[in-house]
Amino acid sequence: MKYMLLIHMNPVVWDGLSEDEKNAVFAGHATFQQTIRDSGEMVMTQALADPSGSATVRVRGGLPAVTDGPYLEAKEFLAGYYLVDCASEKRAVELAGLIPDAQYTGIEVRRVVFEAGMEQ
Repeated sequence: MKYMLLIHMNPVVWDGLSEDEKNAVFAGHATFQQTIRDSGEMVMTQALADPSGSATVRVRGGLPAVTDGPYLEAKEFLAGYYLVDCASEKRAVELAGLIPDAQYTGIEVRRVVFEAGMEQ
């Protein structure tokens, strides 16, 4: 089964980390990625830019209305994700606990129920 391991980040928490702590998080991602590659559970991962440069599009009356910034006011934002293919939700939760950001913020584990790609 495939699971999204969604990394949520609070910029106040991140900004409060020392340079050594931030570097440990980055190094931890390299270790985590190697772990899930070696186990065959890695499907993909992507990191997302800070939401300050994002736009939100809503269609109202058939016309797009675009606003700057994230889609809602929140202390945390989606910083990135791992898509893993593993045997169970229990294993997905175990993997989420290995993501270094988990010691500072939440990692949401969500099962994938539908997917489509370029070939479909």
